[in-house]
Amino acid sequence: MISTEDIRRWIRSYADRIAEQKAYLTKLDSPIGDGDHGQNMNRGMQAAVAALEDAATPAATLQAVAMGLISKTGGASGPLYGTFFLEAAKQAPADAIDGADWAAMMRAGLDGVQRRGNAQPGDKTMVDALTPGVEALEQAAQDSPSPALPDILQAAADATREGMEATVPMVARKGRASYLGERSKGHQDPGATSSYYLFQAAADSLTSA
Repeated sequence: MISTEDIRRWIRSYADRIAEQKAYLTKLDSPIGDGDHGQNMNRGMQAAVAALEDAATPAATLQAVAMGLISKTGGASGPLYGTFFLEAAKQAPADAIDGADWAAMMRAGLDGVQRRGNAQPGDKTMVDALTPGVEALEQAAQDSPSPALPDILQAAADATREGMEATVPMVARKGRASYLGERSKGHQDPGATSSYYLFQAAADSLTSA
């Protein structure tokens, strides 16, 4: 089961990964975006971490993360990631979260991102990474009424990584990268990459939950 403190640990782990990979995310963003994804996400996640201690429930914790991201993350990333966490919060139980709950929360987050960004799989966005990760969670929850969290979290992270890598040959149809047309091919989407880090951080930090 995942607790409020577990969620805090997940967010701190994700913030650490973003800080470590800030330059890489910026490198990915430079040819097809504004070249600021790493800096923006790092600034937003630092604000999210600073807001964690004031939240006492899973939903309140996710809402605090969303507000930190929305207030401090520039570009489209703030609203999109903020929406992800706000929608996930709406599905969070009052206390302990099991595998099925987690799958429902991540689905709600993904659906919110798609509504906010009007993006579909194949558009070369964070949706391309999040979708297979969420589907892996849902499949695991369907296969077992009480799936082992470490197993399903790593399976979701692996699926998200595959989705991220699949953005390389895509032609962007949303966001600034879409202005490049065919020239957007051959570049890994930075938003899909930071989305993979989010799911891998869950696998890394919640294995003892």
